[in-house]
Parts: sequence; C-alpha cells; structure tokens
Amino acid sequence: MPSPKARSGGAGGSSGRYEFMSLNRSPPPPALQRQGSDPTAARLRAADSPTRRRGSGSSTASTSSTGGQQLPEEDCMRLNPSILGIALSSLLAIDLWLSKRLGVCACEDSSWGSVRPLMKLVEVSGHGIPWLVGAAYCLYKSDSAAGQEVMLNLLMALVLDLVLVGIVKAVVRRRRPAHNRMDMFATFSVDRYSFPSGHATRAAMCARFLLAHLVLAAPLRVLVLLWAAFVGFSRVLLGRHNVTDVAFGFFMGYCQYNLVEALWLSPVMFQSMMGHLE
Repeated sequence: MPSPKARSGGAGGSSGRYEFMSLNRSPPPPALQRQGSDPTAARLRAADSPTRRRGSGSSTASTSSTGGQQLPEEDCMRLNPSILGIALSSLLAIDLWLSKRLGVCACEDSSWGSVRPLMKLVEVSGHGIPWLVGAAYCLYKSDSAAGQEVMLNLLMALVLDLVLVGIVKAVVRRRRPAHNRMDMFATFSVDRYSFPSGHATRAAMCARFLLAHLVLAAPLRVLVLLWAAFVGFSRVLLGRHNVTDVAFGFFMGYCQYNLVEALWLSPVMFQSMMGHLE
C-alpha cells in the first residue's frame, strides 16, 4: 500500500512534484534523486554511456565502410572505358559523319543529284544478277575446255560471294544509312542491311579474277581496276553504304578470290563433272 504523498527531500523538492514511494524499497540517495529529476543531465548520461558510444562507433564504421567500398568491375569499366572502346566509338562517329558528307547523290535534291542516274547505272554493273547471267551464258557458249573451266569457276565464285556476304549481313545486321533511298535494283531480304557492301566484295573479287585468268591489254587492265574502284565509291555517293562497309567489302572480296583459287576446279575434275551430267 503506497505511502501518503511525500515531497521529495533535499534539493529535489524544488521541482514542486510529489512522488509515490514503495514501502518495500528504500528511497534513493538525494544525489541520485537530483540527477533523475534533471532531464538535461539524463540526456547527457545517455549520450556518454558506453553502449551509446559503441553503437555510434559501429554505425560510423559501417557508414565509412559502405561509402569507401569499391564499385563493381563492370561499373568501373563503364565509368573508365578502355582505349580500344574510345577508338572504336571515334571511328564509328567519323565513319557516319564522312558517309553523310559524301552521300551527294543520295536523292535528286542532293548537291550532285543530276548524276544520280549515272551512279545507278554503275550500281547495276556491279549487281550479282547480271554477273550470274553473264557467266552462265559464257559457260554455255564456250567451245573450249579452258574457257568452260574459267567460266565455271567464275560462276562458282559469284555464288560463293552471295552466300558469304549474306551470312555476314545476317550476323552483323547493320542498318543502311539514314539518307539512303530504298530504290535499289533487285533487292532481297538481307539487302536491308549494310555491312559489308556486296557490290564492293563482288567488284574486288571479279577484278582479281579477270586480271588473273584473262589476257587483257594494259589499258583494259587499268579500266578493270577503275571500274572496281568506281563501283565501291558509287555505293557511298548514292548513300547505300557507309565508308567502312565499302572498305571491308573490298578487303573481303580480295580474300574471297584466294578461297576461289583454293577451291579451283581443275580440267580433269571439270571433264568428270561434265561426263556425269551427260
């Protein structure tokens, strides 16, 4: 049963509050009563307690460890790109800028729009269909075994070019330049992609083939080289391809001829094939 209301003793009574005290517990010393009645002192004691200090130290340590931890490796690579990535990005930007500047025949309203019909004629001269039809016709009309052998290998080279270029285009899937007009001659599904230039690969391969297996005078040999270069350059002027598409196409066509030479059909093999067909 609580005792009657009693005023706190000593200096603690200055607060003017009455407290109930248990009969089974002795009253605290006056000094503790004074400390307990002062809220400012209670806050200071709580701030200076070892538990509080340990907690604040652990939180500070966790904050410092969180703030000082290293970023993941992929984030570091994204924030610090490699020299190769910067070089490729710069090359791509230069390629797009230069291709747009050189696309002077992309439409009739371009600066060189008046020569667009001539560029389209050059485009047809490097297309695969005229070359396939011409090689097949020469193979049919040829009377000598040597001529038939050359035309048969040329036909095989043209088919190989179509297959390899189609595979690379389907894998890379680079879109054609934005200023290109899709009014090309006899296009197929993979022709909506730009890399590499099929005209450039065909021109480089056929130029090497003709110079190696046909007896041509010096002016005609120069004319073949100029035709191949002009076919590739016309692709950029018409806005069909970027500069890197044509450059890689020339390289790919040059290497394709080496593959054709490795797969060359000899006269003996050609005669056996013709015997089976007959």
